[in-house]
Amino acid sequence: MNERAVLRVKGRVLVGPDDVRDELWVVGGRVSYDRPAATRDVRTVEGWALPGLVDAHCHVGLGAHGPVDAGTAEKQALTDRDAGTLLIRDAGSPSDTRWVDDRDDLPKIIRAGRHIARTRRYIRGYAHEIEPDDLVAYVGREARRGDGWVKLVGDWIDREMGDLAACWPRGAVEAAIAEAHRLGARVTAHCFAESSLRDLVEAGIDCVEHATGLTDDLIPLFASRGVAIVPTLVNIATFPKLAEGGEARFPVWSAHMRNLYERRYDTVRNAYDAGIPVFVGTDAGGSLPHGLVADEVAELVKAGIPPLRALAATTWDARTWLGRPGLEEGAPADLVVYAEDPRDDVRALAAPLRVVLNGTITA
Repeated sequence: MNERAVLRVKGRVLVGPDDVRDELWVVGGRVSYDRPAATRDVRTVEGWALPGLVDAHCHVGLGAHGPVDAGTAEKQALTDRDAGTLLIRDAGSPSDTRWVDDRDDLPKIIRAGRHIARTRRYIRGYAHEIEPDDLVAYVGREARRGDGWVKLVGDWIDREMGDLAACWPRGAVEAAIAEAHRLGARVTAHCFAESSLRDLVEAGIDCVEHATGLTDDLIPLFASRGVAIVPTLVNIATFPKLAEGGEARFPVWSAHMRNLYERRYDTVRNAYDAGIPVFVGTDAGGSLPHGLVADEVAELVKAGIPPLRALAATTWDARTWLGRPGLEEGAPADLVVYAEDPRDDVRALAAPLRVVLNGTITA
């Protein structure tokens, strides 16, 4: 489409879960619900339209061994885009992907800076590896570097214990989260196990990634504090293989990982039922491929979240949580059109008919 072209989206435009309209216009790359007075070129797309999908835990620029080159990062972002993901919260990356912001054909990214981990307590090449005395300084650094988020590694395997264990003392996380909030950033943390969760939530954390260690006694605490979770169930599916690989050296850790995997759906459903905000994230990058957003939505439904709420977790609610617009009047025209109604079957998300980014049909 050229600069004068106008796009008409006709059918059912899902502006919100309770706001469905018959058509939408894209004029100058932005959403309009008023028919243009005069147009030189109009292209019409018919189907069911949603705001561009959100992957709230995704790593552009990250590979199995750390940062990747720009060409590989571009392919990752394009794969997400073509799957309908047009807004990414990049939950930790050692790569500088600011160049993506200059590309109208790539998804918009909200960055959390680089992971901050305890020394030798995370995947090599991914994180700043530091000790508790330096945590506040590094959180301040990444709060300034990111786009309103900071990412901690809350727990990881302690090789001396042979099991998952919290990485930070309570006082250190309290001071670090307070510093992030002072600088206007929210804080999230990678957490598989149970042990770090209470300290992090009581210290004021805003979100927890994976959250497989949520137990019945912790769920009310999360709910009362409004702490969101991003379960990344497509990543949790790898736990049995990880457990098998570590069985010989760390049998306690392996058994723990299997247990977290086996109760994953109950954990997510219980969290949702208690009113904990749940959002879609795939953990793409590292060892997982990109473009899995539809699979993650389907996993949330399998866990027991109603289909419409699972859709909201990657569209309307997710965009509100991240402070980005959906299909409001005048918003950037980032939307995905489907041949079938995704409210009837979320598996429709796996087959976008058209992807529109900044008003241009890209796929």
